[in-house]
Amino acid sequence: MFLGIPYARVDPDNVFGTPIPVRFEGIFQAIDDTAICPQEEEFNKTITGKLDCLHINIYIPNSASIDNPLPVMIQIFGGKFQFGFAGRYLYGPRFLVRHDVIFITFNYRLGPYGFFCLNNSKVPGNQGLKDQMQALRWIKENIRYFGGDDFKITIMGNSAGSMSVDLHQNFLNEPFFNRVILQSGVSLTNGVITRPDPVAPLKLAKQLNYSTNDITDALSFLNKVEPHELIAATRDSGVIVGPCVEKKFKNVDNYITKHPANINSVRDVDVLIGFTNDECYVRVIVMEKEEFESKDFVSELLEAYYDFKNESILSDKIKRIVRLFYYGRNFHRPGNKRPGVNISSDFIMYNPILRTIRKYLFSGIENMYVYMFSYSGERSFVKDKHIISYTEGGAAHADELGYLFDISYMKERTRDEDMLIIDRMTELWTNFAKHGNPTPKPSKLIPLQWPRVTQDKLPYLEINTELRLCSRPMHERISFLDLLYRDIGHYLRASAISKE
Repeated sequence: MFLGIPYARVDPDNVFGTPIPVRFEGIFQAIDDTAICPQEEEFNKTITGKLDCLHINIYIPNSASIDNPLPVMIQIFGGKFQFGFAGRYLYGPRFLVRHDVIFITFNYRLGPYGFFCLNNSKVPGNQGLKDQMQALRWIKENIRYFGGDDFKITIMGNSAGSMSVDLHQNFLNEPFFNRVILQSGVSLTNGVITRPDPVAPLKLAKQLNYSTNDITDALSFLNKVEPHELIAATRDSGVIVGPCVEKKFKNVDNYITKHPANINSVRDVDVLIGFTNDECYVRVIVMEKEEFESKDFVSELLEAYYDFKNESILSDKIKRIVRLFYYGRNFHRPGNKRPGVNISSDFIMYNPILRTIRKYLFSGIENMYVYMFSYSGERSFVKDKHIISYTEGGAAHADELGYLFDISYMKERTRDEDMLIIDRMTELWTNFAKHGNPTPKPSKLIPLQWPRVTQDKLPYLEINTELRLCSRPMHERISFLDLLYRDIGHYLRASAISKE
């Protein structure tokens, strides 16, 4: 294990700007993976972290050497671009490296430090994604010295990590990787690309009792603010930051130059992409009774994706059709959360992911595999975090993390069935990293051949205690949304989903 290697540093004169590559001489003691970038972390909701956080962790099997280079798998963590970290507490490498691959994690800036997007050449936006680019560049240039094969690099991620992978597919020009694994997240998901707030520094300065009407002055003030105070101010002020379409400036490297919905060509790499079978289960189940009963899922989701331009009759008609499809005649049945789970999963996750699969095919990607993870067990990550029994519902968003990574606090709760899923998942994922094919030949654990997606067919592998080859996931529900899109697609909001 080589832990905490600095790949870049934050510019002390512009902590919201482009990362500065690190070049160090002599011996670096790579023994500490505890650095976390400033954030409100997800487990205890405490504000933590420091700006000296742009570090890489590299986990290497004993079989690796310069003469025997091994495939490389790089995990980009998720967390809504607001929280997350690269340490072993969550992304323990043991299950993956036993398959003779090198596993890597790294930190990148989050929240205002990573995603301020201003009409300002010093802070054009997407600094966190540029951190990721710098980490990928460092790995590509140096991994051979650690026994890694720099021609077999797979980047992977879940949720916002997967969205990052997809953004790199759309916008990265440099050949830092040749395979990608996308788990439950794409850049076409509504809300991934945020609307820039050019006066965000003024709002945050005001929240911190500093009054000014000058953006440069506000940035200068915020640059010196203790990071924990700025994270708290961002949370309390309601300022929204995230990936954005950058305004172009001379002599400034832009990254996201237009909305991903308007990108028709992506990098031609090997692709493994999929989702869980009950993506929004926890999102809906954890709602308190009052919040759930007052929530109109149909109106909220339709209005997020479509702008009916004040045509109230049409809007009401479409909402009635959607309610009838998802709820039948039981719209007012108290406590009936299943339709809310389904409609949220379809709009927020499945529809954008399946549109991305089509976009990849249209772009010319030929080697692509689709999966659906449906297993629910004691290591199901999000259910466990929210203290929801694994026997309830299907596999929720990010539940599969417990079966890919040796999560430190789950060590004592691995049943035989859970271990079977760990063995299967890690064999499939590492086979893909090695061969560009998750099932190069049938094995005792995986006694089948997983077919690729084509323009004509959409096969997928359902991953559970029994493996099943199926076709056209969520067929009826996705077909309904496709028909809806066909008939009212001209009302689609520009920020929603691809018009391809």
